[in-house]
Amino acid sequence: METNSRTLEITILSAEDLRIHNKSVKKNAFVVVQTDSFNSKTTKMNGKGGSSPSWHDKLVMDMPMHTRFVTLQVKCKSSGGRDKTVGLVRIPVTDFIGGYSPETCLQFLSYRLRDPKGLKNGILNVSIRLKEPLQACSSQAVASGLGIPINGRNDFGVVTGIPICSGYPSTSFFR
Repeated sequence: METNSRTLEITILSAEDLRIHNKSVKKNAFVVVQTDSFNSKTTKMNGKGGSSPSWHDKLVMDMPMHTRFVTLQVKCKSSGGRDKTVGLVRIPVTDFIGGYSPETCLQFLSYRLRDPKGLKNGILNVSIRLKEPLQACSSQAVASGLGIPINGRNDFGVVTGIPICSGYPSTSFFR
């Protein structure tokens, strides 16, 4: 069965050196995570972290298959109750999908935030992974029982081999 989305697990860990108008953020910072215009979630507000808040909020959300970027926006609630944008980062999905590590592998990443003027404004630390692997086998192959179970799993996942250089020239063996 084809699915139109995957489940993304993103943990907003902490931030460093957050500023608004060149002044350190005092309190009430939070992060809005958006996978597309219909899917967004918000962390709890950090009331006392100042310019280096920590949240450790795990957000589990749908990520449509067509998503190319995950947007993280750090905001701060002012004393007047308005939300001010501190900084923004757009994480390419290719940063955590499509490399040598499995898609379900937890990855720790840090990103430079940009303020609304495009200037550098702090760093955001996150961990991210897909909760459900993308099935690489066709539905007919799974239904027919083709494939080899991996570590007792029955989902017939894909195994990627990584070549290791032996240090010998390729002509020294099997002439």
